[in-house]
Amino acid sequence: MAEKRDYYEVLGLQKGASEDEIKKAFRKKARENHPDLHPDDPSYVEKFQEINEAHEVLSDPEKRARYDQFGHAGVDPSYGGGAEGMGGFGGFADMDDILGSIFGGFGFGGGSKRSNANAPRRGSDIQETVTINFMDACRGKKYDLRVNRMCVCDSCKGSGAEAGSTPDICPDCQGRGSVKTTQRTPFGAISSSKPCPYCGGKGKIIKNPCSKCRGVGRVRVQKTVSIDIPAGIDDGQTLRIGGQGDCGINGGPNGDLLVGINVKSHPIFKREGYDIHCDIPVTYMEAVLGAEITVPTIDGDVKYTIGEGTQTGTIFRLKGKGVQRLHRTDRGNQYVKIYVEVPKNLTKKQKDLLKQFEASLTEKNYAKRQSFFEKLRSKLDL
Repeated sequence: MAEKRDYYEVLGLQKGASEDEIKKAFRKKARENHPDLHPDDPSYVEKFQEINEAHEVLSDPEKRARYDQFGHAGVDPSYGGGAEGMGGFGGFADMDDILGSIFGGFGFGGGSKRSNANAPRRGSDIQETVTINFMDACRGKKYDLRVNRMCVCDSCKGSGAEAGSTPDICPDCQGRGSVKTTQRTPFGAISSSKPCPYCGGKGKIIKNPCSKCRGVGRVRVQKTVSIDIPAGIDDGQTLRIGGQGDCGINGGPNGDLLVGINVKSHPIFKREGYDIHCDIPVTYMEAVLGAEITVPTIDGDVKYTIGEGTQTGTIFRLKGKGVQRLHRTDRGNQYVKIYVEVPKNLTKKQKDLLKQFEASLTEKNYAKRQSFFEKLRSKLDL
């Protein structure tokens, strides 16, 4: 007989663990080691049985007391101690009973809990990406997008069978798509279910597959979908076009088409939310004397008058000249930042004229400069 592991070790517990700790440890171990999650490794059947055996003992105060005092001999007849009624841990006659207590009624293997293989199923969503320019994002645009999507085969009308024939119900699983197996163990009968090997889990047998879709019932085709890209869409946002994804299975609804939007940058405008920002250069004389300047907007050029002595960094607002808010009619604003362009490559004559002009100025003409040096002198005097 193989030596049994300590029950506390099996559940990853210390001796003296509380009932709540035992319950949580059992749930965790049962989830991780359930045989249905490891169909290719038969060792998990034994592991799962070991976990149930440990839980059966440690969750029962009387059995746990005997185990703590006498070890396995106190609860297992094969060790000579003899625990009445332990014979096969028959309290869980079916694996789904165990799963019901662990997973709240969700069975991994129970045939009665398995979804019907022939029930309608929704089609998959399709993801595509389109790139549009800045102005199209601001104003909106109609866009024709070519997509590859699964559609019902027009030859077999989705049945998967050649025209004039119909699929047969699988004789092994009776159309359920799964078969139930029961395994006898020293700890009782453990039942589980797996996809029907005869029909591959489909629940039906197609003796004469459709030559176009090869029995699938769906074919991949390329179609053009017309998309209304709304005004105000921003870079990185996604449009959901209902019903334009893959067609459903067994008459289920279509999936959706998810369109990711990439917006190209603009050489002049920068968008922040629904506001637009831009920088406008003005000449030295325009800044000094004031002037009417031309400001570009997404609606076209507008005129704006800047005052005398406008400084670099001055920002003014054009109300309602920003981007239309998505699915609304109101708009953001446009913010225009002025920067004064200092002339370069001057001739000697131009430089002399500027020197004469500079000589004619006083401190009163430089309010910021005067204020700066007054503060500096005040600081030094302290």
